[in-house]
Amino acid sequence: VQKEGCDGIITSAEFILHKMPQYIRTVCLEFFDPDLHRAVPAIVETKDYLDAMPGVSLAGMEHMDERYVRAVRYTTKAPRTELPKMLLLVDIAGEDENQVAEAASQVVRMANQRGGEGFIAVSAEARSRFWADRARTAAIAAHTNAFKINEDVVIPLDKLAQYSDGIERINIELSIKNKLKMIDALEGVFAQDSADLYELLNINGAGDENPELKALIEDKIRTARELLTGTRQTWQTILTVLDELAEKQRALFFEDEQKKLRADDSVFRLLQRRDARISYRSAIERPLKTIFSGQQFERLRDKLDKVHARIRASRLFVALHMHAGDGNVHTNIPVNSNDYEMLHEADVVVGRIMQLAEALGGVISGEHGIGITKLQYLDKPTVAAFSEYKQRVDPRDVFNPRKLQTGSDLHNAYTPSLRLVEQEALILEASELGELNTAIKDCLRCGKCKPVCNTHVPRANLLYSPRNKILATGLIIEAFLYEEQTRRGISLRHFDEMNDVADHCTVCHKCLSPCPVDIDFGDVSITMREILRKQGQRRKNLGTYFSMWFLNTTRPSTIKLIHSLFARAAYPGQRLLHAFYKVLNPKEKNPKSSTGKTPIVEQVVHFVKKPMPANLPARTTRAMLAIEDDKLIPIIRNPQAQDAEAVFYFPGCGSERLFSQVGLATLAMLYEQGVQTVLPPGYLCCGYPQKSGGDANKGKQISVANQVLFHRIANTLNYLDIKTVLVSCGTCIDQLLTYQFSKIFPGCRLMDIHEYLMEKGVKLTASETTQYLYHDPCHSPMKQYAPIKVASSLMGQNVLLSDRCCGEAGTFAVARPDIATQVRFRKQEELKKGITQLTGKTRSEHGEVKLLTACPACQQGLSRYREDTGLETDYIVVELARARLGEQWQEVFVNKVTQGGIERVLL
Repeated sequence: VQKEGCDGIITSAEFILHKMPQYIRTVCLEFFDPDLHRAVPAIVETKDYLDAMPGVSLAGMEHMDERYVRAVRYTTKAPRTELPKMLLLVDIAGEDENQVAEAASQVVRMANQRGGEGFIAVSAEARSRFWADRARTAAIAAHTNAFKINEDVVIPLDKLAQYSDGIERINIELSIKNKLKMIDALEGVFAQDSADLYELLNINGAGDENPELKALIEDKIRTARELLTGTRQTWQTILTVLDELAEKQRALFFEDEQKKLRADDSVFRLLQRRDARISYRSAIERPLKTIFSGQQFERLRDKLDKVHARIRASRLFVALHMHAGDGNVHTNIPVNSNDYEMLHEADVVVGRIMQLAEALGGVISGEHGIGITKLQYLDKPTVAAFSEYKQRVDPRDVFNPRKLQTGSDLHNAYTPSLRLVEQEALILEASELGELNTAIKDCLRCGKCKPVCNTHVPRANLLYSPRNKILATGLIIEAFLYEEQTRRGISLRHFDEMNDVADHCTVCHKCLSPCPVDIDFGDVSITMREILRKQGQRRKNLGTYFSMWFLNTTRPSTIKLIHSLFARAAYPGQRLLHAFYKVLNPKEKNPKSSTGKTPIVEQVVHFVKKPMPANLPARTTRAMLAIEDDKLIPIIRNPQAQDAEAVFYFPGCGSERLFSQVGLATLAMLYEQGVQTVLPPGYLCCGYPQKSGGDANKGKQISVANQVLFHRIANTLNYLDIKTVLVSCGTCIDQLLTYQFSKIFPGCRLMDIHEYLMEKGVKLTASETTQYLYHDPCHSPMKQYAPIKVASSLMGQNVLLSDRCCGEAGTFAVARPDIATQVRFRKQEELKKGITQLTGKTRSEHGEVKLLTACPACQQGLSRYREDTGLETDYIVVELARARLGEQWQEVFVNKVTQGGIERVLL
């Protein structure tokens, strides 16, 4: 059931599941011959061969033309310097490995006979890499801010070569016409009555005093005009003789009369193969810059470059990628939504494409059906028959209103133009909105971000994928600009909407990796929060306020007070409310889908759905070790270790203020390894929570102050030769990567404590009673090695990765517990899936499965699943300390290190 459907109610459905073939190989075929008449038939030959071969099946066949190859930034697998003119990806499947391998090899050999080169991927990872470029096809419209006309047609497979030829013919015509527009624009620059011309030529007053100079320049202008006129005549002639024999028109391209041409070559085929080129740069740009060379004409040359860039930006082209196995061809025309001439020209091109498709026996609708741009090409009897049927079965027009009806074509269509928004933002000098618009304007609407987004949970919250949030952000920006221009005053509702979009983000940055145009909606969310904060419109939240107060303060007395409030009042109080909630709601329900802000009462309900962790440490790490003085640099070391390596450890807020066992375990494990550990004096925060919350100034202030402090520490302790900076928190390492530690401790590296311990050879004996799941934080602290490899190595056994966000995300769960509930719904499924994979059950009993992580916020978030999953959660380094140093490791370590294991250096 597709969105183009016009009516229908599903009363029953039957799903047929097919078993995945045991063996699959992906073949990548690269064709470099510009003569597509030679390359395109490989599609039909490959399909016919695989269809006829017993024991194997064609599981997928996708095509990309030359323009798509460039758009996805494809890297050729062949040892060549040029990109392929056509790319074909083929999945070959079967139950017999030898048959599949032979079929793949034969497909490559067939491609070789057509001038192609083939490559075969066997492993799942290699196959995924082959298909990765196909997933980026939306990038074809990156230069037009994602606006394109996408008209898929279905062409008989044996006519694909003719269709490709027809499209290339259109592209050649569009290219020549665009170059002729450039000549028109350049002639305007050199027009006699142009008031700006003499200013560009720097002869405003000098010409009257120096007639020789004026004559020289006028001669140059005349030469330039003659060049433009002559080139125009040549290119216009080429447009009219595309179907004539190239031999007859050789003078248009070649001065050499001995140049050999194929007897049956047309002018079109000559241009298609690139045996002849129509080049603006060689025919016009270089000669003009030679005529007007020298410093005196620099402004004129800049003007010519700007004219070229402006006209070229409006050049239309048609790009193809196919579901080649069934002839479904996506015919895309990128357009600028604010360029009406370009849009009208594209509409004419679409008409030609539809005529071409029908002339070859194809149809004008494929998987995308008949949309508003195709309605005009649907024959009138079909439209009339549908209208009569629609009136009979749906007289109130309930199903897909106005679809395929009179007036539902392009005349009433509207879509926001981010190019116009960009111009309006500049006019209004709305720099913040301009910055926000710049961050999202290249979105291709492809949806590649949806599967990885934490707040996009289809069964709980379908609407807040990065793509949808970008669309919403564009509309909010337009609303702000419209009200500014009409002097209506800014509606507070727009700020509410912006708050809502900004709230639906955990700032995990996972959407960046699959994005074809590198948009990071985490950064966009931070920008939105900063705008709201500056405007005084950021939503207030008591829990967030106290959390940030806890992170911002460095006074030991204040930290002890807030820590005590959390440990003795806030957390126990939340668990008490949770107990009441469980009595009233004994059965957990799936979260409801939502838009906008949830009412306060429901927010409270969401907040108490999962209990806060119990047994919060009573004291902070620094309080236990008596190293809270911000004027002293603590150095933790084993007095027995001689010439010990020195490291600098930045604990971060969560590892020393809240879950102090993490910071303590880190120090204990480093102590056991005989390492000298330098700690910063006093309580510090890295600045990331402030930045991600939209308080960029506070985040920068903290970062700068920390870097100044670290430079002082490095100067004070220069005798230690610190080469390693360690952290135990992912957000800390992301922020500290901006600190330029290589200038603070020359030659040092920044890494996570777990990676460091793995390098030191720390390893447990595999447990016979406990298996492990590992939750890799959204801000993974492990940058040097694969996190699951580190966890497995340290535990001495295979550790299973548990995907998805825990739902805590710093202060996210406190600020928006309703959204956190939806995120947790998805995570709980993953946890139960992991337990099942390890034990065959959906719940861990008697500690048979334990959950590990490497983030303080995740430590808290994951602990809240214990009631539903039976999983105990702890840091890897804490598990190491417990296993290697004994159950009473904290007391033992504190007693040991406070009896002569701490050196305090005055800063």
